[in-house]
Amino acid sequence: MRTPTPEAPGSLSSSLPTLGSAVGTVVHDDRTDFRVWAPNADEIHVFGSFNGWEEPGLPMVREDNGLWSVASPEAKEGDTYKFRLTREGETTVKNDPRVRQIDPETGDGVIYRDRFDWSGDDFETPLLHDIVLYELHAGTFATEDPGRVGTFDDLIARLPYLHDLGVTAIELMPPTEFPGETSWGYNPSHPFAVEGDYGGPDALKRLIRSAHDQGIAVILDVVYNHFGPDMLELWQFDGWSENGMGGIYFYNDWRAETPWGATRPDYGRHQVRQYIRDNALMWIEEFHADGLRLDAVSYIRTTKGHDHRETVDLPEGWQLMQWINKDMKLHSPRTISIAEDLGCNDALTTWIEDGGAGFDTQWDASFSYPVKAILESPSDDARDVAALAALVLGAGKDACRRVIYSESHDEVSASMERKRLVAGVDPENPESVWAQRRALQAAALVFTSPGIPMIFQGQEFLADESFDDRAPLDWEKGKRHGGIRRAFRDLIRLRRNLDGRTRGLAGQRTEMFHRDNHGKVLAWHRWWHGGPGDSTVIIMNGSARSYDFYELRLPAAGEWKIRFNADWKGYSREFEDTELVSVEGREGEVGHPAPVGGLKLPPYGVVILSQD
Repeated sequence: MRTPTPEAPGSLSSSLPTLGSAVGTVVHDDRTDFRVWAPNADEIHVFGSFNGWEEPGLPMVREDNGLWSVASPEAKEGDTYKFRLTREGETTVKNDPRVRQIDPETGDGVIYRDRFDWSGDDFETPLLHDIVLYELHAGTFATEDPGRVGTFDDLIARLPYLHDLGVTAIELMPPTEFPGETSWGYNPSHPFAVEGDYGGPDALKRLIRSAHDQGIAVILDVVYNHFGPDMLELWQFDGWSENGMGGIYFYNDWRAETPWGATRPDYGRHQVRQYIRDNALMWIEEFHADGLRLDAVSYIRTTKGHDHRETVDLPEGWQLMQWINKDMKLHSPRTISIAEDLGCNDALTTWIEDGGAGFDTQWDASFSYPVKAILESPSDDARDVAALAALVLGAGKDACRRVIYSESHDEVSASMERKRLVAGVDPENPESVWAQRRALQAAALVFTSPGIPMIFQGQEFLADESFDDRAPLDWEKGKRHGGIRRAFRDLIRLRRNLDGRTRGLAGQRTEMFHRDNHGKVLAWHRWWHGGPGDSTVIIMNGSARSYDFYELRLPAAGEWKIRFNADWKGYSREFEDTELVSVEGREGEVGHPAPVGGLKLPPYGVVILSQD
């Protein structure tokens, strides 16, 4: 029995040649080149529609480092194909690990040639402080037909809606091929292929090009902490494995285990790291994606995640993340790299030169879960203003180093029995006035706290059904709650400083200058350099009590104008329309070292002020 000779696990030698884009299937005008890594195979043939599926097919030639290749003048763009691999007399038929397209009828690989025309696409990704994220799922966001999976072309038709809302980037849940017609996308079966039911690779490129035309960046979710678990042709790809495990693409020992029933790639092998790095750069270089969000990276850098006492570090996984982030920045310094770690590990957003992983920012679950719990609490007395103030402030680090949100696909998952915030506030009537008020409080917290703000699809019009990949978003609610959507749009407008009055909401400086746990009122000040048009004050009433004249200290004397009042009837006919125009900060009051002002505060109200 021939023993395999892969790179030893844990070895991070860079002495091996880079495999590069030549690995996979490359179409030329006069031929198609096939090249695949299968170090333990005895023979490999490629066959398909180009030779009438006649077996065994074209014999491939063994190269160095476990590579096999052949050029076929008959194989052309659009033909279907597979590899026939033989080891020790056993033969299996597999799709190309780098297959770019899957025939939805047969499951065979399709020879794909990139011919997409990007001419005129001069879009520049927004800087981090200008990013307003909208997370969505392609299969459920844009379709209104429960019997049909949504497509990228459906999504293109909704881009003007997102542009009007004011978001500057959409975060698309994984678009790669998965088994069946519906999925969240976090079970990739063919990591280099775009899901056919969504429209395939050219449709994704049309979406990204169209989003750029609307001034919207596109960030893709990618899954590198595991592949599979179902219909995974990478499994024992060339026939070799140890301990009955996954073979050349995976760890073949205890490090393979993940919480999803899927198996972890072997980051210790140069060829596997190259495979994943090439995948990441494909989305940036060929698809013109503006960034990537890497799923559950704590399972790339450790075996059992950040919070498990028996977890073991995977230094080779850390180096993989560094490699991806470094090469993305070499392609474009404005490419955005987001980690989902949920452990608030500062090293993830530390520059590579300083030993960090090199991500630009990371999802902050330490913000989202507590905020949601505090706002959903049925008891005002139990609402902890000090805890909420701490969440607003975060750890006091660079504001752009965290992505903050009150809802994401995880927080509102039907499969995890997690509710939308409005359903948590009022399970009997998620469209009640109280649910509406606290939905706007959640939005205000996200758009005015230091961090990159993100909302989840439908949140802007009180979507109350938990996220299910088989259930389309209820756009009828969007028609009923146009006022709430307008409130979100107004908050986004303030966050982006589109009127030149609230620059501080994108600034680095935050002061929590008022905490009233008895009255359940808190107020904070955001600023860039400070002064009129910059310094912005947010005042929030966390109780059902209304105040006719609530007095508090303001950052500066003079008139502070109301820029947002969550109680406006234009947002909901059920609101009280508390009349608010401006507040005067009075200088020199005895016992008050800062100017004092007072204003009406409606129940569960939010007021945003700044100076001209």
